[in-house]
Amino acid sequence: MCRNITTLRGLEPAATPEEIEAAARQYVRKVSGVVKPSDSTEPVMAVAVSAVARATAELLAALPPRRRQPSTVPPLRRAAGAR
Repeated sequence: MCRNITTLRGLEPAATPEEIEAAARQYVRKVSGVVKPSDSTEPVMAVAVSAVARATAELLAALPPRRRQPSTVPPLRRAAGAR
């Protein structure tokens, strides 16, 4: 698994759509090898990110609650805590 993608299951409060999309974007970039989409790859990347984000949201909703929170804080929460 990509070390940059943090665990979203078990967050309090629950993972936001923005956090899910950010994780999906990281995943799609990692598996595609495309760090910065070009004009020709942007539409395909956007469709893939949307599909992965939708699947991730469905997965998180279907899983039972965790017994404890994940050990890492998602990047979007780290930035918010630093303000």
